[in-house]
Amino acid sequence: MARVKKGVNAHKKHKKVLKQAKGFYGRRNNTFKAANPAVMRSLRSAFVGRKNKKREYRKLWIARINAGARINGISYSKLMNGLRKSGIEINRKMLSEMAIYDAKGFAELCETAKKAI
Repeated sequence: MARVKKGVNAHKKHKKVLKQAKGFYGRRNNTFKAANPAVMRSLRSAFVGRKNKKREYRKLWIARINAGARINGISYSKLMNGLRKSGIEINRKMLSEMAIYDAKGFAELCETAKKAI
């Protein structure tokens, strides 16, 4: 039986990693040994970043809703509780958009929530 050599596959793997390392600083962009851990770290950071982005957006929406709610004389938690009790199901992203661009509609929602409490 013929002996299997890994040259072709190793070359493919190295090319793949070096392609992902484009734009890295120093030897990290042209040497596999330096690029491999840098690429692995960057992929791990990208994965974490995608999760953090969701958290950050939710925090931003809540801050905007709270600001809009306080203008209308109600706190964020009471607004959300009132909306839930009155049966209004609207997500935080849309509420924050309403607080910015449709102040009149948001004020009506606040009044509905106040009545439901």
